[in-house]
Amino acid sequence: MTTAFWCVLVAAVLPYLMIGVAKIGARGFDNRRPRDWYDRTEGFRRRAVWAQNNSFEIFPLFAAAVIIAHLAGAEQATVDGLAIAFVASRIAYAISYLADLHLLRSLVWTAGFFCCVALFIVAA
Repeated sequence: MTTAFWCVLVAAVLPYLMIGVAKIGARGFDNRRPRDWYDRTEGFRRRAVWAQNNSFEIFPLFAAAVIIAHLAGAEQATVDGLAIAFVASRIAYAISYLADLHLLRSLVWTAGFFCCVALFIVAA
């Protein structure tokens, strides 16, 4: 397995870590109606839910970009580097979201998006 493929796994797990942050130590969580609880959260818990949602939204693009770059025979070191940069940007994204650093969050989101675009470019 390539490093980039491992990065796909890490990116797939990150949303679940975010929702874990939202739930840890929270009172009143109802597993029968979790989305109702998510809608009532506030502060960092609410931002963790939003970070989870965004992580699920960007994941298909990233996974497809890695797979396409691999199938196209792109230079593996470049693919691995871009995949690592994407995961690093997503971790920075989550931290900045939790800390309510909106400008940094937007910058690292953009960096992660451009990593995905770059993966398509190196596949060309």
